[in-house]
Amino acid sequence: MAPKSLKQNYLKLGFLFSLIPIITIILSIEIPPKQYFLNHFNSSIHFTSPQILYSSFLIILSLTLFIMSKPRTTYLVDYALYKPPKSFRVSFAGFVDHTRITLTNEPKSHNFLVKILQRSGLGEETCVPPALQYIPPCPDMNLAREEAELVIFSCMDTLFHKTGMDPKDVDILILNCSLYSPTPSLTAMVINKYKMRSNIKSFNLSGMGCSAGLISIDLAKDILQNYPNSNAIVISTEILTLNYYLGKERAMLLPNCLFRMGGAAVLLSNKRKYIRNAKYKLSHLVRTHMGSDDKSYKCVSQEEDSEGYSGIKLSIDLMAVAGEALKTNISAIGPLVLPITEQFLFVYWVIRNKISNSKGNKPYVPDFKKAFEHFCIHAGGRAVIDELKKSLRLTEEHVEASRMALHRFGNTSSSSLWYELSYIEAKGRMKKGDRVWQIGFGSGFKCNSAVWKCNRTIDTPVDGPWADCIDKYPVCIPEIVKV
Repeated sequence: MAPKSLKQNYLKLGFLFSLIPIITIILSIEIPPKQYFLNHFNSSIHFTSPQILYSSFLIILSLTLFIMSKPRTTYLVDYALYKPPKSFRVSFAGFVDHTRITLTNEPKSHNFLVKILQRSGLGEETCVPPALQYIPPCPDMNLAREEAELVIFSCMDTLFHKTGMDPKDVDILILNCSLYSPTPSLTAMVINKYKMRSNIKSFNLSGMGCSAGLISIDLAKDILQNYPNSNAIVISTEILTLNYYLGKERAMLLPNCLFRMGGAAVLLSNKRKYIRNAKYKLSHLVRTHMGSDDKSYKCVSQEEDSEGYSGIKLSIDLMAVAGEALKTNISAIGPLVLPITEQFLFVYWVIRNKISNSKGNKPYVPDFKKAFEHFCIHAGGRAVIDELKKSLRLTEEHVEASRMALHRFGNTSSSSLWYELSYIEAKGRMKKGDRVWQIGFGSGFKCNSAVWKCNRTIDTPVDGPWADCIDKYPVCIPEIVKV
């Protein structure tokens, strides 16, 4: 049985099918000559001055209401990414030695982490904060705030430098960080640092997982619809210092192996002056929340183990849950982006299966390569990228940005999508009119999609996180890296 949301999304296509015989009948009706209507119209119509004024008023009012009700375009002016210093680098050998010391009495847990690292798709240049490199690791509140200030302020300084914007010109500030939520909030920390206006609209999102970056974009878009001529900054990051798991449960050790330092600051605006200069404009944003299902709700959760150590627990059902969330999400975004031929093929498949009552047939997967030139899939891990490549029938080139971002920077949570977009730009592949599909997954369980259209051909950047290494990529990533 087709999902309810899928039926709703393709209702319009079914309606179009039903109109075909009606249109055929209308076209077969004999219509009197055009001159007949003109003569009848000229002889019967007589306008007085009040009628002319009243009609003019109605026309002007209708045009005004139409213009006011038209959604404001959300422009992505520019964005900045955090690049950790080389002193924060954690090599494979360093990670293995560190875990061997911290898990001295748990050789099985240590061997499990080594196997995960060998198959993770991460490279030798990923970084973690200094507090997690201590022996033993030091998850301290003060050190966590130092990490937050380093990552967030670095992104903000770079963004202000690139755009020439004054901090007092920021009207909306949204920051998402799932696991670190101090008081005062991180948005208050930013406002205090840059002495922003007292009437700024600030929002601090926590507990929303790796997909929170696109949730923040959606929130900024909705606020910009109600406040014309405004600027919004979205900051996406994950602070690791306080969230390193010190126990021995395997399901909770996995994030220690995958998550790395990262952050992004994105400037959005609805100002008309950015019509030509902005990098991208937002076409669509579709959010899917599977939290009503218990299995989806519990597949990623922050818990304490039997010894009182807190960490993120990943369920064995994670990939299956992510697959269901993706199916629901693409059934919603498909009618918005796919060419009409692909939509008709999908409707045909649904009707055929309904008539034949065959539930065992594999569903028809639309060719999303006809709708997008670039794909940014959340770099949550090698298995996530492999599964989406298979599900969406993508080529290795389409998932290159995701694989290379995972290899160079690791899983940087909600900011990973921006490292991938930066990779595409650094390769000089982003041309005017190109469409980009960002897909994010997060706890809850959520799957969110954003579609951007390139507003101008992007010059290859001379700075940024990829500037010193882009010529080395793409690299070959073996199935297993021997440590």
